Amino acid sequence: SDINNVEEEFAEESSAESEIETDDDNDSGTDSEDDRENSDNKDDEKVKPEESPSDSDMEVEGLAVEEAWTEPTGKKEDDESTEKMVYIYVTDFNIVATMYNVFSSQSAAALCVTVGSFCDPEDLPGLAHFLEHMVFLGSLKYPDENGFDVFLKKHGGSENASTDSERTVFHFDIWQQYFKAALDRWAQFFINPLMIRDAIDCEVEAVDNEYQLAKPCDTNRWELLLGSLARPGYPMRKFFWGNAETLKHEPKKSNIDIYTRLKDFWQNYYSAPYTNLVVQSKETLNTLENWVTEIFSQIPNNGLPKPSFDHLTDPFDTPEFQKLYRVVPVSNIHLLNITWALPPQERNYRVKPLRYISWLVGHEGKGSILSFLRKKLWAVALSGGNAETGFEQNSIYSIFMISITLTSEGYEHFYEVAHVVFQYMKMLQKVGPDKRIWKEIQKINDNEFSFQDQVDPINYVENICENMHLFCKQDFLTGNQLLFDYKPEVIADVLDLLCPQRANLCLLSTNNEGKCPLKERWFETQYSVEDIEQYWATVWAFDFEINPDLHHPEENEYLATDFSLKPPDFPEVDYPVKVLNAPQGCMWYKKDNKFRKPKVYVHFHLISPQVQQSAESVVLLDIFVSILSLNLSEPAYGADIAKLEYKLVAGEHGLIIRVKGFNHKLPLLLQLVIDHLSDFSFTPGVFEMVKEELKKTYFNMLIKSEVLAKDLRHVILEYGKWPIIEKYQRLMKGISAESLLSFVKAFTSQLFVEGLAQGKLTCQEAKGFLRYVVVKLQFAPLAHPCPVQFRVVDLPNTHLLCKVKTLNKGDANSEVTVYYQAGARSLRECVLTELLVVSFDVF
Repeated sequence: SDINNVEEEFAEESSAESEIETDDDNDSGTDSEDDRENSDNKDDEKVKPEESPSDSDMEVEGLAVEEAWTEPTGKKEDDESTEKMVYIYVTDFNIVATMYNVFSSQSAAALCVTVGSFCDPEDLPGLAHFLEHMVFLGSLKYPDENGFDVFLKKHGGSENASTDSERTVFHFDIWQQYFKAALDRWAQFFINPLMIRDAIDCEVEAVDNEYQLAKPCDTNRWELLLGSLARPGYPMRKFFWGNAETLKHEPKKSNIDIYTRLKDFWQNYYSAPYTNLVVQSKETLNTLENWVTEIFSQIPNNGLPKPSFDHLTDPFDTPEFQKLYRVVPVSNIHLLNITWALPPQERNYRVKPLRYISWLVGHEGKGSILSFLRKKLWAVALSGGNAETGFEQNSIYSIFMISITLTSEGYEHFYEVAHVVFQYMKMLQKVGPDKRIWKEIQKINDNEFSFQDQVDPINYVENICENMHLFCKQDFLTGNQLLFDYKPEVIADVLDLLCPQRANLCLLSTNNEGKCPLKERWFETQYSVEDIEQYWATVWAFDFEINPDLHHPEENEYLATDFSLKPPDFPEVDYPVKVLNAPQGCMWYKKDNKFRKPKVYVHFHLISPQVQQSAESVVLLDIFVSILSLNLSEPAYGADIAKLEYKLVAGEHGLIIRVKGFNHKLPLLLQLVIDHLSDFSFTPGVFEMVKEELKKTYFNMLIKSEVLAKDLRHVILEYGKWPIIEKYQRLMKGISAESLLSFVKAFTSQLFVEGLAQGKLTCQEAKGFLRYVVVKLQFAPLAHPCPVQFRVVDLPNTHLLCKVKTLNKGDANSEVTVYYQAGARSLRECVLTELLVVSFDVF
């Protein structure tokens, strides 16, 4: 990656990695690394908004306008990104207009209808999703079927939509000067959409394609199976996706006019009182108010009551739920899911009990579930909480799920793994909520919110639009991020529900193949169901002991408290400058003069000729990085949750270390990573466990058509590129611990370290980082220069075709990649090529 783009690059990357990564995207400069993230905690945060503005609000020509306010974003007073908003109320239609001085030239809008797949009729599964597609096919005022899409693409814009359980969200962005014209075109889809009858077959095919793409995903498959365990007649049992069978073939057999039913659904549910709108632009607030009032006041109000599911309670209080399910997954994994169905937690968003609990359950430090399971070599990853999808968080219930990635040994002891989880939950119940921990979470969230990076306008308006349905008006911006009120009794009430007797156990494993006679209808998931083993059912029914190794985490030493900006000690420059050059390495530096945030980004590339010697050496580097990440997972977890992120990448020329976060405590994290690299060690059990997990990682990459196609393209184009299939075959032949020790010794004995430090730090601090690496690792300089070169094959001027069968026979999807090679180009030619790509989208 271009070192000048380090901040933008990091903004798109995940937090600290616990699995191997490959750095393999160099043929065109357009692809980014395939990051495989470690399991992050899932959170909860939803609530109903307060009532609409009262009659006491200021009335202006049928428009209730409240005074514009500036939201407390925690930004400095001289920060140009300070935001001003106005809340508008137009004939039961809620609008937020925002004037936001972002660096982007884009304006954006999002509209959320509080109706989703829960309202699908029983005889037309997927109708809400289908309507999301059909509503954008022209309007009475702008009848061209693809006119809006063409208009956006001609003016630097994009659009998208999504259907969830209880809401459907539409959003778009465009260059600012075309925003009003785009708003008018877009609004007509909610005022007078054509929903062209002749386009039904085409859009059914589009919905069916999405269904086919979703089928190989194990998360989607388990969600559909879990929904089938609810009480009969409850909406979570429905098939939300829709496909050709439910939207074309079955309606035809039953003489159902799908077009008439679509129109009826739109008239019944796409009504002003069910709808919220958010617009963002650099226009003045008065201008935005006038625009949205003029354009959107025409959205019809059908006068019908809003759909409510308040009468539906305890949907999963069924004998089918409290059992053990064995499932055959698509991926090569061993996964234990422990799931509870809780009362809806929307009203508790200011306390966020599920966030508090998931923060503890997902902790990886001393005393945590995962720390204990890793020492037993039973698990490699764990996530816990609520995914905040419409299926897991809605007005009927909230899901709390703990998902544990097991080793082969852990699979054999999955009941013991579940027992460790239940012991931990019992410990939390017994000890009770801890105000220190809640305050620590609150502080971390406050820090993250106060110094968050700029958000693309289209993502920003989508988020606020959904928040308007969930939070009180004063919390539209902060409701999904911050903790407000510490109420231990609310947290305790939720903890009491997380007991073994209320849990569902699901064991996903390829070892279940041939043992699962049942099949889910829509995604064809193979599964079996059985009672919980009697021994464990008896243990969990009584007052079992708590393992003393399970306890609350200690106070976090990585929590930043000093956000002051240090005076510069180096002239301002437009690009990073090499400030230190030595035989062992060099250091590049650039002080942040744009974003003015107390954050630092540090990259180190440890270059070694050992890596490219053979496929075995590439695999050994993957194993090395995996074990190093595992060794760091417990001591570095405090930094991770304090929003200090690290990433270890097995690159094609060596080890890449990336660290970012608040400058106050970042040096501690960097030193920790280098110290563990210097003192690298492992046990035989860890070595065998990592090898087994790496085999699964390679296999799971190969069965994804898009990953296989990309890897093959790189193998064809790049010199010295080792294909995944060859690495997998080499690993299957066997690699010894002695080979790893020899490789690590050779790798760390001679290196060239190239570093980049960028952000709010001094030049002397940047130099100190490189000095620490060199002194701590005690390596010799390379005997011969080993420059990082990415050489690409010069393709002959002819048409070449590479055809490969997918390795996943159960995946009906295909992947096609067309690659045009432009050769070496000047900067101007690169820009012209990008413009050519854009023109393909437009025309």
